[in-house]
Amino acid sequence: MDSLSQIVLGGAVAAAIAPAGHRRAALLAGAALGTLPDLDGLLIVAFTRDPVSLMTVHRSFSHSLFVLPLLGTLIWWLYRRFGHGRVAAAPARWWWAMVLALVTHPLLDAFTVYGTQLWWPLMPPPTMWSSVFIIDPLYTVWLALGCVVAWFARARPLAQRALVAGLALSCGYLGWSLLAKGMVERDADRALAAMGLGDAPRFSVPMPFNTLLWRVVAMTPQGYVVGDRSLWADHGPMRFSGHPSNVQALRQAAPIPAVARLQWFNRGFMRAQVVEGELVLSDLRMGLEPDYNFSFAVAREDGDGWAAIPPRQLRPVYRAAGGRALLEQRLAQVWHRIWNDEGAAPGEVMAGG
Repeated sequence: MDSLSQIVLGGAVAAAIAPAGHRRAALLAGAALGTLPDLDGLLIVAFTRDPVSLMTVHRSFSHSLFVLPLLGTLIWWLYRRFGHGRVAAAPARWWWAMVLALVTHPLLDAFTVYGTQLWWPLMPPPTMWSSVFIIDPLYTVWLALGCVVAWFARARPLAQRALVAGLALSCGYLGWSLLAKGMVERDADRALAAMGLGDAPRFSVPMPFNTLLWRVVAMTPQGYVVGDRSLWADHGPMRFSGHPSNVQALRQAAPIPAVARLQWFNRGFMRAQVVEGELVLSDLRMGLEPDYNFSFAVAREDGDGWAAIPPRQLRPVYRAAGGRALLEQRLAQVWHRIWNDEGAAPGEVMAGG
């Protein structure tokens, strides 16, 4: 999630647990601890500039449920031994405040689609519950309001009530996002089964800044299909459009370390294209067709096969000249689509049709 969400989540959690007389200190400490795991990028970039490594090592050791409780305990011990007397005055409550301010960070990140390595150094594919977008005001606003009220109310009962209410409403919103995801996936499963893709690997993810409009991607032998679903506007069968991917090139290049690393990280949800003799892999989980946020040139044609090259990240279209206008146009289209069922577009595949 975005830094603001992590700051207010950490602050709210710590301030709700710490003694009432320590409220402002807990808000500041929780805010700092809530954003600490995302500083791993500063450490990673000191050791590598490989863009594939930068993407796939982020949210690993710094987001591990094995590491963060130990880090929180170390910070707690240092403050109790050498720091301010507040921690020594209420050691148990401050331990819980510090540890949970850290641990809730990766748990919240796991609700996004990027992928969070909760079990590092074990190596299962990163967790991606993908039920909220990385920025969602309806999640963050309740926590922010609770923190603001608690800052001014200090030790008064109003502060605790505001914090608990903020945490309850934000957690309730996450619960709603999982319910919404379940409804979308039920419709997608039915539609894909009617298309003969009942067993196809797939994922669903909300569109930017909301949980009413969703995008579903399913992999096919020739590429992938993409469909969107508005929980507000859509009532008929879900529609999908087909898109090609160079699956043969991807299969041939699979042993290349960067390709294998990306396959593990994004669970194979990639588009493969050959561009000027280079194999370009795009992560289908983040972006809108045909533009994706993370695309990497990873190999060059070598006879009938592929030779590894130093991975190179390609700039997303919205970061190029004139890209801001395109981004604003896409967001306007998303907003319009939430409230309107636009019917079948040319080239779309109708479930059962």
